[in-house]
Amino acid sequence: MQDDSQGRFSFTMLDETCEPPPPLPRAAFRPEASPAAEVDLDCDECGAPLRWSPDEGALHCEHCNAVKEVVVRDEAILERPLSAAGEAATGLGRAVRVTECQNCGARVTFEGPSTSESCPFCGSAEVLSQEASRNAIRPESLIPLEVGRGSVEETFRRWISSLWFRPNALKRTKRVEAVGVYVPAWTFDAAVHSDWSAQSGTYYWVRETYTTRINGKRQVRSRRVRKVRWWPSWGQRDDHHDDRLVIASRGIDEDLAGSLGDFSTEGLVPYEPSFLAGWRAEEYQVDLEEGWRRGQRMIEELQRERCADDVPGDTHRSLSVRNTFRDVRWKHVLLPMWSVTYDFRGRSYAVLINGQTGRIAGRAPYSWVKIALAVLGGLLALTGAAVLARHAG
Repeated sequence: MQDDSQGRFSFTMLDETCEPPPPLPRAAFRPEASPAAEVDLDCDECGAPLRWSPDEGALHCEHCNAVKEVVVRDEAILERPLSAAGEAATGLGRAVRVTECQNCGARVTFEGPSTSESCPFCGSAEVLSQEASRNAIRPESLIPLEVGRGSVEETFRRWISSLWFRPNALKRTKRVEAVGVYVPAWTFDAAVHSDWSAQSGTYYWVRETYTTRINGKRQVRSRRVRKVRWWPSWGQRDDHHDDRLVIASRGIDEDLAGSLGDFSTEGLVPYEPSFLAGWRAEEYQVDLEEGWRRGQRMIEELQRERCADDVPGDTHRSLSVRNTFRDVRWKHVLLPMWSVTYDFRGRSYAVLINGQTGRIAGRAPYSWVKIALAVLGGLLALTGAAVLARHAG
């Protein structure tokens, strides 16, 4: 395994295998630049740059192996009302540069002297240097990267080896690029009052007669038929939603991210630039206003499901739900992930690993030869079973 800067490493694979709240003021999304004093992330022993080490849970100097503890502020993580977006601090509190991927649109911060960069999400080399947005809202909190590079290598190797209907050559993939990156997200809290109305249905059974032909003769038979008796119903409920998460990235594969499982927001700590030392962090591309629209739709879908469960009877139809939101609060957070890209037969594939739990989700090519053989084998088995059944009869 070889290290380079910016939280990237490469390893060699072994051959083994509603009623919405009022809109936010326009000025709320253009906060005044408020640059904070940059944090000193140099080693006290030798002056070399420090980087956050998930394995040690501290800052680590790769030059002299010195370790420096990150002091987490003992304070509550602030959640702001929607109308107070303009009061949030801006910037990351450290000197960074930004690349923008021309393929997937991700804007990712990085440090150090490196100028040849590729996108950590899609692997594209079509990235352009950009100026970091000093007006971007600063994260209120983050979940520190807890999964180290050794675990990422082992998790990826096991994943590749466990895949079905994939080319055998895939397990002999040699060069893999993995980048530790903090992905931006918004969380929303809200109290919601829901009024609903629907038609409730109660099942009942009746016996009906019908005619059929048996051995050429017309016969009258009877059967039980299920019917529904409809009647109006209505009700209301009050719910509180806490930390509903909306990913604010445009570069990340949403389907893969959705397969990574939940992030435990109990692991959130107040934002400290030290946790980002040596790693990438994507600037949010989904702003607070759009993030809340998505969060509101998410909450409304959950409320509809809850109201549907409240409807009495055996079934229902024509459900209508009217939601009233109050005390909506938000915070900007960073979530830790490993983005792994690998090339196979001239095509790049993406894999994501949850940087808190180690859960993996990725894409890989299929072997159509294996699939065809499996289908052929299934057809032969069915044919054989049919022949045996015919002879047995």
